[in-house]
Amino acid sequence: MFARFSTVAGGAGSVDLPRDVRGFAVKFYTQEGTFDLVGNNIPVFFIQDAIKFPDLVHAVKMEPDRGYPQAASAHDTFWDFVSLMPESWHMILWVMSDRAIPRSLRMMEGFGVHTFRLVNAEGVSTFVKFHWRPRIGSASVLWDEAVKISGADPDFHRRDLFQAIERGDFPEWELSIQAFDQATADSFPFDVLDPTKLIPEERVPLQPIGKMVLNRNPDNFFAETEQVAFHPGHIVPGIDFSDDPLLQGRLFSYTDTQLSRLGGPNFHQLPINRPRCPMHNFQRDALMQMEVPGSRVNYEPNSLDPASPRENTSAGFATHPVTQSGDKLRVRSETFMDHYSQARLFYRSMTVPEQDHIVSAFAFELGKVETPEVRCRVLGHIKNVDAGLCDRVEQALGMQGQVDSIPPAVEPIDMQPSPALSLLAKAQPTLEGRKIGVLVSEGCELSIVDQLQASAEAEGAVLELIGPHIGAVGSNSHIAIKPHHAIAGAPSVFFDAVVVAVSAEGAEALKQQAAALNFIHDAFAHLKIIGFTAASMPLLDRAGIDIDDGVVEMETSQDMAAYIEAAKNGRFWPRAATIKA
Repeated sequence: MFARFSTVAGGAGSVDLPRDVRGFAVKFYTQEGTFDLVGNNIPVFFIQDAIKFPDLVHAVKMEPDRGYPQAASAHDTFWDFVSLMPESWHMILWVMSDRAIPRSLRMMEGFGVHTFRLVNAEGVSTFVKFHWRPRIGSASVLWDEAVKISGADPDFHRRDLFQAIERGDFPEWELSIQAFDQATADSFPFDVLDPTKLIPEERVPLQPIGKMVLNRNPDNFFAETEQVAFHPGHIVPGIDFSDDPLLQGRLFSYTDTQLSRLGGPNFHQLPINRPRCPMHNFQRDALMQMEVPGSRVNYEPNSLDPASPRENTSAGFATHPVTQSGDKLRVRSETFMDHYSQARLFYRSMTVPEQDHIVSAFAFELGKVETPEVRCRVLGHIKNVDAGLCDRVEQALGMQGQVDSIPPAVEPIDMQPSPALSLLAKAQPTLEGRKIGVLVSEGCELSIVDQLQASAEAEGAVLELIGPHIGAVGSNSHIAIKPHHAIAGAPSVFFDAVVVAVSAEGAEALKQQAAALNFIHDAFAHLKIIGFTAASMPLLDRAGIDIDDGVVEMETSQDMAAYIEAAKNGRFWPRAATIKA
């Protein structure tokens, strides 16, 4: 297998943490050819008709008359487009949620988006949707963290993934399917062939079928990650397509994409794209031909070369037969016309903090839109999703009473909330795969650092030391400690939890450093669990920290255990009542 994760809106070299969809594509090298599962970290998409793909991409990319903004949807052309495309609004709710700013690529869910078919040996077809679930759970950052990470380390996600694999902390995902028959599909109040819809897990539970372990980084990023060619049309026997119109369009467009990206039709001969099983065809010419095919013939059937490749009707791709009736028209199916019910389902399935973040995301994005008419249209769509959400966004923008009336094509319905859609509702306490940042100084207590190191390792977490400089600092035991980072280059946004373990002298010195004060202040503002030693208290006071249950003093082993248990919950959400996260 080979996996590639990507952002969408930005160009090459843009930051890793914009508010954006992430590509989640996996190439399976099977005994019967290559299967590409080309998806995203969001289970639905913006459009129903593939012909609108160029318009969507043009709208979200940099505006053509000015060449900015880079890697951002917070501008007029994007919101103008989606305000005129009601089908986009389920996806918009996902993009405005925490799903669009993941903590790590290792903590990101993946989806095949479309409905496919599995076809068994007897020719019986079952509809299927593919899901990837990270073993260490899913997590996101807060928007203020995303902004600060982008400035402090534009390569944050790529560095995090590379380093985890290099140290042997191999990321794992469970591959699951939602499998259902036609009768089940017909029972839903939506069309399973509509790529803007999902199937709630409460209706069709996930069935685990395997797992992916990323145990090696590319040997050469360009040769492998840049040149890998994913294509939803690359399937193997037993898998077939559905009539999802967006999927059908992708089957054509992705070939054109690879022809442009990789210089010609022989892109499948590149080492990263070459099937691992024997493969034969009569494709002889064109640019970048890397083979030297022999034989007089390059066609089938032929009688001149009995040893040449032959069609094998018992293997290879076979379309599942389906009886169709009626006129063939280029129209949008009436079953695709409910644009708001699932957007409402998503919003109402979120926890309170997640709903607050969606409100803040809309306020930020629309605050960057210069055209009032566009903002008014967007508010009209938000009102169709949820009137309470619209009221909150109106108030945040100062645009009360300026909502456009947008009659929905189909009146939205209230669906049963799906807790599986919420990152926080299904989160399990864990520190596995997380990072703890420990601020140390000259004279710090070595025993505290050693106990933290042991506790972190026991939980599968990584502990990194941050010092006043990158050079070694002396502990109270006169044993030198070598920090992993200098405080100026390691803000607390890099870590999932932090500890301030400086000496009294170190606290006095660091009180004069803005980087140290920001380290503590930001950790508190981002609702992180903060551990501290008694000697560090003057530094916390200077940073303006109010001690709450998420700020844990560590003097005994019991205190250490309490800190670790608190940190396993990720954030101290009650703090959000007094600090807007």
